[in-house]
Amino acid sequence: MSEIATGELSLGLRCGLFGGTFDPVHSGHLLLAERAREELELDTVLFVPANVSPHKFDGREISSGEVRVEMLLRAIRGNPDFLLSRIELDRRGLSYTRDTLETLAVEHSETRFTLLMGSDNARDFRAWRDPARILELTSIAVWERPGEYFWPEIYPDHIARKIPAPLIEISSTEIRNRAAAGRSIRYMTPDVVVEFIMEKRLYR
Repeated sequence: MSEIATGELSLGLRCGLFGGTFDPVHSGHLLLAERAREELELDTVLFVPANVSPHKFDGREISSGEVRVEMLLRAIRGNPDFLLSRIELDRRGLSYTRDTLETLAVEHSETRFTLLMGSDNARDFRAWRDPARILELTSIAVWERPGEYFWPEIYPDHIARKIPAPLIEISSTEIRNRAAAGRSIRYMTPDVVVEFIMEKRLYR
């Protein structure tokens, strides 16, 4: 079972940091994480569910941190290379990547972190809180999608690595909408997560 107390994690020397709301986690998230682990030769991928994402706040009430943690733990259980941290949930308030990296750098000074992001986040990176400090604390890797804006055009002095990403047309929004309508979400997220969503009647 994956650890969830950040200070107790054994992250290895190379760790990919994968943040998001994960409401719910879906099969695309897991496939992208595995592709990053393989392409970047990472020891671990650390999933960090946001308390409140400053990049995706649309007024929608998101599921509680405990619910999202449980879904993530169910999804990654059995993969020793996938871990989860509650660092942003426990800190509460808006979840800023800079603050998370500052803490991780102290608690895991031997670990080299790589911040994993999609092309949409790379496009908007200048609007993040203190991007210059983020670049001091971590390297960047971007999942590349055909025809989408890519990192070097924004920060040419800080070259991000490209992660070839399969085109996956699955989103948490679609899963929520289908669950609300009583439609099947099978195969869009692991069966253990589907069962949890149905059992708790989430998104209804």
